[in-house]
Amino acid sequence: MVSSAAATPDEYLSELPEDRAEVLRAIRRVVLDRLPPGYEEGMEFGMISYHVPLERFPDTYNGRPLGYVALAAQKRHFSLYLMGVYDEELQREFADEWRATGRRLDMGKACVRFRALDDVALDVVGDWVARWSVDDIIAAYRAGRERS
Repeated sequence: MVSSAAATPDEYLSELPEDRAEVLRAIRRVVLDRLPPGYEEGMEFGMISYHVPLERFPDTYNGRPLGYVALAAQKRHFSLYLMGVYDEELQREFADEWRATGRRLDMGKACVRFRALDDVALDVVGDWVARWSVDDIIAAYRAGRERS
C-alpha cells in the first residue's frame, strides 16, 4: 500500500498528479456532503480519514481515532475503505446495491478498489456514508470487541 506523510487531506491531494487528485476530490465531496455530524476529517495511516475524534471515543484498541471512511491513491488503483460494511451481511447488501448500478465491484472486506471515477457508484457510497452515526459506529465497534 502506498502511504503518505501528508499532515492534511489538502496536502495529500497536492502530492498527487492532478488527474488522480481529482478522482479523490470528487469522492471526498460526496463523503463530506453525506457524512453524519460528529466525524472528523484528517489523516490516518497515510490516507484521508473520516473518524470518530479521540475526544469523543478514546477507548480504541490502538489509541488511534476510530475509523469510519478512508480514501487513498494506491500505485495502480484507488481505495475507499468503508467500515460500515465490515459485517458479512452488510457487505452483501452493499454489493447488491453497487452492482444494481451496473458497475463492477472489486471489494475486500471493507475496501472498494477502483481505477477511475466512472467505476464508482457515488450514490451508493453517499448512502452508506450517511448510514452510520457516530453513536452507531461506536456501538458496532464495542459489539465487535466483545465478540473477540
